[in-house]
Amino acid sequence: MEIVVIPVTPFAQNCSLIWDPDSMKGAFVDPGGNVDKLIKAANDNHVDIDKIILTHGHLDHVGGTVEIASHFNVPIIGPHKGDKFWLDALMQQSQMFGFPPASPFEPNQWLNDNDTIAIGGLTLNVLHCPGHTPGHVALVERTSNKVIVGDIIFAGSIGRTDFPQGDQQQLISSIKQKILTLPDLMTIYPGHGPTTTIATERATNPYVSGPYG
Repeated sequence: MEIVVIPVTPFAQNCSLIWDPDSMKGAFVDPGGNVDKLIKAANDNHVDIDKIILTHGHLDHVGGTVEIASHFNVPIIGPHKGDKFWLDALMQQSQMFGFPPASPFEPNQWLNDNDTIAIGGLTLNVLHCPGHTPGHVALVERTSNKVIVGDIIFAGSIGRTDFPQGDQQQLISSIKQKILTLPDLMTIYPGHGPTTTIATERATNPYVSGPYG
């Protein structure tokens, strides 16, 4: 799986353009905004976009979804239905964070734990990882040893849990049971900040490593 990370919105959210290099079929994961920039990235890389995938319902991850899905005439996949209340509240989220108005929407397909998503010849495995939000998912592509985690875990940190229906203990359990059990050398693509690896976070992340994690 090829991947280009495109920071979008004032929150520098990492939208991922992913694709199968054999078929050039691809998807955007978490198109939070700056849609013109995303369309240019797809065109520059000659990627045939065939779906939009969402890890969770926070505005900086989903704000450009309807516009870009309409542009490419493709379905919206995810997140888990636990985040329906976040998508229903997009107008309120826009006001809260000073973003351009975003209208509520419902994806064409909700995701569940252990679902798979095909992109050309690639298969993404879905991990439901509640905690940052109740409907958060991660996307694993085992052939290229990559996982897109949204705001579950970052290099040296973890997602916030002080938003409605956030739960820190649930998040830490999700990370330990679903994320840190992935292969050591798998690259983590978080929703903010630099990439990291499973081994690095297991060894050094202060929230989930060592005797006090």
